[in-house]
Amino acid sequence: MQSTSFSQFTIQSIVWTLPRLTTTTTTGRKIGNLFPISVMASRHQVTHSMPPEKLEVFKSLEPWVSENILDFRKPIEKCWQPSEFLPNASQGPDGFIEEVRALRQRVLGLSDEYFVTLVANMLGEETLPTNLTVFNTLDGVRDETGSSSCPWAIWSRAWAAEENRHGDLLRTYIYLSGRVDMMMIEKTMQYTLRAGLDNKTENNPYLGFVYASIQERATFFTHGNMARLAKEAGDPSLARICGTIASDEKRHESAYTKIVEKLLEVDPNATMLAIAHDKNRIVMPMHLMCDGQDSNMYDNLP
Repeated sequence: MQSTSFSQFTIQSIVWTLPRLTTTTTTGRKIGNLFPISVMASRHQVTHSMPPEKLEVFKSLEPWVSENILDFRKPIEKCWQPSEFLPNASQGPDGFIEEVRALRQRVLGLSDEYFVTLVANMLGEETLPTNLTVFNTLDGVRDETGSSSCPWAIWSRAWAAEENRHGDLLRTYIYLSGRVDMMMIEKTMQYTLRAGLDNKTENNPYLGFVYASIQERATFFTHGNMARLAKEAGDPSLARICGTIASDEKRHESAYTKIVEKLLEVDPNATMLAIAHDKNRIVMPMHLMCDGQDSNMYDNLP
């Protein structure tokens, strides 16, 4: 059978911009347009849509995952850490305060609209607990124990550990900038995590891996765009942060795309049905975002 590349298929263009969440910056302006995404009108949930006999497909792929996907992990000792990009608090108060002042001077060139988008990107990264929870609903690939030696589980934990740094870094940089209402952001994050995620993957790993490949591509583009805009506005440090996160997202996209391509090889019919299902139904992890006042923020977009 001829191998088919997932990249050959035209997937609906996704612009990771933001929903019309109104937020207040330190200038006092009310800003909308946090990130419009495709919203499902119905919340009807389908579960365990994959036929039980398909479980063997994913079980049989475990050796392949060990040989081909686990290499996408980076050794922890070679991974960047958030503190490398932030003012050094261990150098003493004078040096730390000076570095924070320099950071605040750099961000003066960034618009309020830029910060609204940056905050939304950060909130998207902070939904990691929900994303990992959803991964562990997928039949045949979930981490059954929390520390399973199954290759699928090893990958999901490594992916989550790498992604965890993104929200930590962006949140700290945003906090130090002094440009946003952190209390409101933190409340919104807690409400959103409590709301969860309904990404229509139906406990079905075919749907789940197609979804993940598209989502990672979207985050790669948005962080890359934010890096370019930060550089143009005169903040090379923030540009480096966003560019570094984009690089991680691209590597993760490559891993999930490789999984989808393997599924196309071993089970083309089920995989093509998953691609057709997901391409027009994609929702991003924060589609149930709530700020404590409007629990249906996406549904109520004008």
